[in-house]
Amino acid sequence: MTRIISGRAGGTVLDVPAKGTRPTSDRVRESLFGALESADLLDGARVADLYAGSGALGLESLSRGAASADLVELSAPAAGLIRRNAARVGAAGVSARASVHRANVTAYLTSVEAEWDLVFLDPPYDLADADLTRALTALAPHLSPDAVVVVERSTRSGAPDWAAAGLVAERDRAYGDTTMWWGGLPA
Repeated sequence: MTRIISGRAGGTVLDVPAKGTRPTSDRVRESLFGALESADLLDGARVADLYAGSGALGLESLSRGAASADLVELSAPAAGLIRRNAARVGAAGVSARASVHRANVTAYLTSVEAEWDLVFLDPPYDLADADLTRALTALAPHLSPDAVVVVERSTRSGAPDWAAAGLVAERDRAYGDTTMWWGGLPA
Protein backbone atom coordinates (compact mmCIF):
# COMPACT_ATOMS: atom_id res chain seq x y z
CA MET A 1 0.00 0.00 0.00
CA THR A 2 1.31 3.43 -0.96
CA ARG A 3 0.37 6.36 1.24
CA ILE A 4 1.32 9.95 2.02
CA ILE A 5 3.76 9.59 4.90
CA SER A 6 3.62 12.96 6.62
CA GLY A 7 2.29 16.48 6.54
CA ARG A 8 -1.24 17.74 6.16
CA ALA A 9 -2.38 14.69 4.16
CA GLY A 10 -0.34 12.17 6.16
CA GLY A 11 -1.86 8.69 6.07
CA THR A 12 -3.84 9.29 2.88
CA VAL A 13 -3.80 6.10 0.80
CA LEU A 14 -2.77 6.47 -2.84
CA ASP A 15 -3.75 4.21 -5.70
CA VAL A 16 -0.92 2.89 -7.86
CA PRO A 17 -1.08 1.85 -11.51
CA ALA A 18 -1.70 -1.86 -11.99
CA LYS A 19 1.30 -2.21 -14.28
CA GLY A 20 4.15 -0.29 -15.85
CA THR A 21 5.31 1.54 -12.73
CA ARG A 22 7.51 0.86 -9.75
CA PRO A 23 6.31 2.95 -6.79
CA THR A 24 8.97 4.36 -4.49
CA SER A 25 8.75 2.44 -1.22
CA ASP A 26 7.57 4.21 1.94
CA ARG A 27 10.99 3.61 3.50
CA VAL A 28 12.84 5.29 0.65
CA ARG A 29 10.35 8.18 0.48
CA GLU A 30 10.59 8.69 4.23
CA SER A 31 14.38 8.93 4.04
CA LEU A 32 14.28 11.18 0.97
CA PHE A 33 11.75 13.57 2.45
CA GLY A 34 13.53 13.66 5.78
CA ALA A 35 16.65 14.87 3.94
CA LEU A 36 14.64 17.39 1.90
CA GLU A 37 12.95 18.79 5.02
CA SER A 38 16.21 19.02 6.97
CA ALA A 39 17.67 21.03 4.07
CA ASP A 40 14.53 23.25 4.09
CA LEU A 41 13.79 22.43 0.44
CA LEU A 42 10.04 21.82 0.64
CA ASP A 43 8.36 24.86 2.20
CA GLY A 44 6.92 26.94 -0.63
CA ALA A 45 8.78 24.95 -3.32
CA ARG A 46 7.62 24.69 -6.91
CA VAL A 47 7.90 20.96 -7.63
CA ALA A 48 7.94 18.84 -10.78
CA ASP A 49 7.36 15.08 -10.56
CA LEU A 50 8.45 13.64 -13.93
CA TYR A 51 7.52 10.06 -14.84
CA ALA A 52 5.06 10.51 -11.98
CA GLY A 53 3.48 7.01 -11.90
CA SER A 54 1.11 7.37 -8.93
CA GLY A 55 2.17 10.96 -8.19
CA ALA A 56 3.41 9.94 -4.74
CA LEU A 57 6.58 12.11 -4.79
CA GLY A 58 4.86 15.29 -5.95
CA LEU A 59 1.84 14.77 -3.70
CA GLU A 60 4.05 14.03 -0.68
CA SER A 61 5.79 17.35 -1.41
CA LEU A 62 2.46 19.17 -1.38
CA SER A 63 1.45 17.50 1.87
CA ARG A 64 4.70 18.76 3.43
CA GLY A 65 4.36 22.39 2.36
CA ALA A 66 5.34 22.75 -1.31
CA ALA A 67 3.47 25.54 -3.11
CA SER A 68 2.70 23.64 -6.31
CA ALA A 69 3.44 20.44 -8.18
CA ASP A 70 3.44 19.61 -11.87
CA LEU A 71 3.01 15.85 -12.28
CA VAL A 72 3.96 14.53 -15.73
CA GLU A 73 3.00 11.03 -16.86
CA LEU A 74 2.65 9.61 -20.37
CA SER A 75 0.30 6.72 -19.55
CA ALA A 76 -3.36 7.77 -19.79
CA PRO A 77 -4.54 5.34 -17.07
CA ALA A 78 -1.74 6.47 -14.72
CA ALA A 79 -2.49 10.17 -15.39
CA GLY A 80 -6.13 9.56 -14.50
CA LEU A 81 -5.10 7.76 -11.34
CA ILE A 82 -2.80 10.69 -10.40
CA ARG A 83 -5.74 13.07 -10.79
CA ARG A 84 -7.77 10.93 -8.38
CA ASN A 85 -4.85 10.77 -5.92
CA ALA A 86 -4.44 14.56 -6.12
CA ALA A 87 -8.16 14.99 -5.36
CA ARG A 88 -7.76 12.69 -2.35
CA VAL A 89 -4.82 14.75 -1.07
CA GLY A 90 -6.84 17.93 -1.62
CA ALA A 91 -9.75 16.46 0.33
CA ALA A 92 -7.31 15.82 3.20
CA GLY A 93 -6.74 19.57 3.47
CA VAL A 94 -3.89 20.32 1.07
CA SER A 95 -4.81 23.45 -0.89
CA ALA A 96 -1.60 23.77 -2.94
CA ARG A 97 -1.97 23.34 -6.70
CA ALA A 98 -1.38 19.91 -8.26
CA SER A 99 -1.42 19.98 -12.08
CA VAL A 100 -1.38 16.68 -13.94
CA HIS A 101 0.05 16.68 -17.46
CA ARG A 102 -0.38 13.63 -19.69
CA ALA A 103 2.71 13.95 -21.85
CA ASN A 104 6.09 12.57 -22.79
CA VAL A 105 8.52 14.11 -20.30
CA THR A 106 11.01 15.54 -22.82
CA ALA A 107 8.24 16.90 -25.06
CA TYR A 108 6.58 18.51 -22.04
CA LEU A 109 9.83 20.12 -20.92
CA THR A 110 10.54 21.58 -24.35
CA SER A 111 7.07 23.14 -24.57
CA VAL A 112 6.38 24.47 -21.07
CA GLU A 113 7.15 27.86 -19.52
CA ALA A 114 7.91 27.03 -15.90
CA GLU A 115 10.60 27.18 -13.24
CA TRP A 116 10.99 24.62 -10.48
CA ASP A 117 12.86 24.48 -7.19
CA LEU A 118 12.64 20.71 -6.71
CA VAL A 119 12.36 18.08 -9.43
CA PHE A 120 11.91 14.32 -9.14
CA LEU A 121 12.69 12.00 -12.05
CA ASP A 122 11.70 8.41 -11.38
CA PRO A 123 11.78 6.94 -14.89
CA PRO A 124 11.02 3.35 -15.77
CA TYR A 125 14.07 1.19 -15.11
CA ASP A 126 14.26 0.33 -18.81
CA LEU A 127 14.55 4.00 -19.89
CA ALA A 128 17.73 4.34 -21.94
CA ASP A 129 20.52 6.48 -20.53
CA ALA A 130 20.37 8.71 -23.63
CA ASP A 131 16.65 9.34 -23.02
CA LEU A 132 17.31 10.30 -19.40
CA THR A 133 20.10 12.65 -20.52
CA ARG A 134 17.72 14.28 -23.05
CA ALA A 135 15.15 14.81 -20.29
CA LEU A 136 17.76 16.31 -17.94
CA THR A 137 19.04 18.58 -20.72
CA ALA A 138 15.49 19.79 -21.45
CA LEU A 139 14.93 20.28 -17.71
CA ALA A 140 18.03 22.41 -17.01
CA PRO A 141 16.62 25.73 -18.35
CA HIS A 142 13.60 25.34 -16.05
CA LEU A 143 15.55 25.12 -12.80
CA SER A 144 15.69 27.94 -10.27
CA PRO A 145 19.27 28.88 -9.29
CA ASP A 146 19.30 26.68 -6.16
CA ALA A 147 17.06 23.91 -7.49
CA VAL A 148 17.59 20.30 -6.49
CA VAL A 149 17.02 17.47 -8.96
CA VAL A 150 16.55 13.95 -7.59
CA VAL A 151 16.83 11.00 -9.98
CA GLU A 152 15.68 7.58 -8.77
CA ARG A 153 16.87 4.57 -10.75
CA SER A 154 18.07 1.05 -10.37
CA THR A 155 21.49 1.00 -8.77
CA ARG A 156 22.64 -1.13 -11.74
CA SER A 157 21.70 1.67 -14.15
CA GLY A 158 24.49 3.90 -12.88
CA ALA A 159 24.54 7.62 -12.25
CA PRO A 160 22.86 10.07 -14.61
CA ASP A 161 25.15 11.93 -17.01
CA TRP A 162 24.81 15.23 -15.18
CA ALA A 163 27.62 16.95 -17.15
CA ALA A 164 26.04 16.17 -20.54
CA ALA A 165 22.91 17.97 -19.32
CA GLY A 166 24.85 20.97 -18.00
CA LEU A 167 24.23 19.95 -14.40
CA VAL A 168 26.45 18.80 -11.54
CA ALA A 169 26.18 15.80 -9.23
CA GLU A 170 25.72 16.65 -5.57
CA ARG A 171 25.30 13.32 -3.75
CA ASP A 172 23.78 9.89 -3.95
CA ARG A 173 22.39 7.26 -1.64
CA ALA A 174 21.62 3.62 -2.32
CA TYR A 175 18.62 1.80 -0.84
CA GLY A 176 19.16 -1.79 -1.88
CA ASP A 177 18.45 -2.03 -5.63
CA THR A 178 17.40 1.64 -5.80
CA THR A 179 19.68 4.69 -5.77
CA MET A 180 18.74 8.35 -5.40
CA TRP A 181 21.11 10.70 -7.21
CA TRP A 182 20.94 14.43 -6.37
CA GLY A 183 22.11 17.14 -8.74
CA GLY A 184 21.58 20.74 -9.71
CA LEU A 185 22.93 23.70 -11.60
CA PRO A 186 26.65 24.53 -11.35
CA ALA A 187 27.47 27.09 -8.66
